[in-house]
Amino acid sequence: MSTLVIEGGHRLSGSVAVEGNKNSALPLLAACLLTTEECVLTNVPRISDVEVMARLLLDLGARVEGIGSTTLRVRCQELVKDEPDGALVGRLRGSVLLLGPLLARRGRAQLAPPGGDFPTRRTLATHIESLEAMGARMVAGPGHVLEVPDGLRPASIYLYEASVTGTETALLAASCAAGRSEIRHAACEPHVAELCHFLQQLGVGISGAGTPTIVVEGGGKLHGAQHQLWGDYIEGGSWAVVAAITGGEIEIDAARAEDMETVAAVFKRMNIQCGMDGSVFRVEQSRLQAAGRITTGLWPGFPSDMVSLVTVLATQASGQTLVHDWMYELRLFALEQLSAMSADLFLCDPHRIIVSGPRRLRGRLLDSRDLRSGMALIAAALAADGQSKLAPLEMVERGYGRLVDRLQGLGAKVAKLP
Repeated sequence: MSTLVIEGGHRLSGSVAVEGNKNSALPLLAACLLTTEECVLTNVPRISDVEVMARLLLDLGARVEGIGSTTLRVRCQELVKDEPDGALVGRLRGSVLLLGPLLARRGRAQLAPPGGDFPTRRTLATHIESLEAMGARMVAGPGHVLEVPDGLRPASIYLYEASVTGTETALLAASCAAGRSEIRHAACEPHVAELCHFLQQLGVGISGAGTPTIVVEGGGKLHGAQHQLWGDYIEGGSWAVVAAITGGEIEIDAARAEDMETVAAVFKRMNIQCGMDGSVFRVEQSRLQAAGRITTGLWPGFPSDMVSLVTVLATQASGQTLVHDWMYELRLFALEQLSAMSADLFLCDPHRIIVSGPRRLRGRLLDSRDLRSGMALIAAALAADGQSKLAPLEMVERGYGRLVDRLQGLGAKVAKLP
């Protein structure tokens, strides 16, 4: 495992281009298994999660070219097994997205417990329920074992939870169920809409993408397609935080305006001078102010993936900010390390934290317990006095490609140690 050494107190500035959305890349790769023809994905993020997913496809019999680059070519003429490699599955929450394609083409799927952030807090109940509605049944065996002896059938499904991957699982399965399926209380996030767009390119009839009700006309012959991934707005927001917390200026290219709007609204409440200029999101040197209250919400609300970063940002803002993430408990617990950096925090409960600022932070040893809080702690270390060391860096590199190179390109004094 690697360690990132960070010398704080340097203003970051310059330009950076975001790559494709991590949360789109994984379901799009899973969707490539639905057809025997070649699919080409461009602007793919060069991150470890994508590499793990690509290697899972290889393990199942697909041909995958370009691993480690921004262009992946995938063709799966035959799925040779119905149980993906358990070690790889254990590293990636998104491996659950393989259930639908495996059931569609093999009639059976056996999946070890998926890994990733907070694995014990994120159940597969929504995924399993939607697959059972389409004819799957659970059978005894290690992990999650499902069979569809009579094939997938269309269904009218109400998702108990508007889960992103739960919605994507239902979409992938419904694409291969002959007839009309309706998914209600569907997640509306941009990466769900992007999966719908890609499935349409494959030949699936879909309406309602980006709304709580998605209708799928599935079961037709699917063909190959080429798709350029949309820019990752969470990555774009992360770079904006890095600029604002260090008092810098930055231009962020390739994020869509309609996606950046949700994070920009909170930034502006914190007096960050920012906005879109064509395809570029600009952040100018700003005097940070407390936002009062920041609450996460289902899309188009403020995304939970930005909670850790905005909490760190609030340590440098004048006044008190209440950050409320009702979706996940452990994001805020991971930020308790900020207290040892001299941040003024009051953890009300697992979902709410009060941040008083501004406070001069001190460098220290940091533990990257999950992807997003790891990036937030890097932002804190960049603003802190003295040196910090964060490990394991690989946790953060799951979602941020070429992280060290890009930080250095913005003027950060950082180094990666084995």
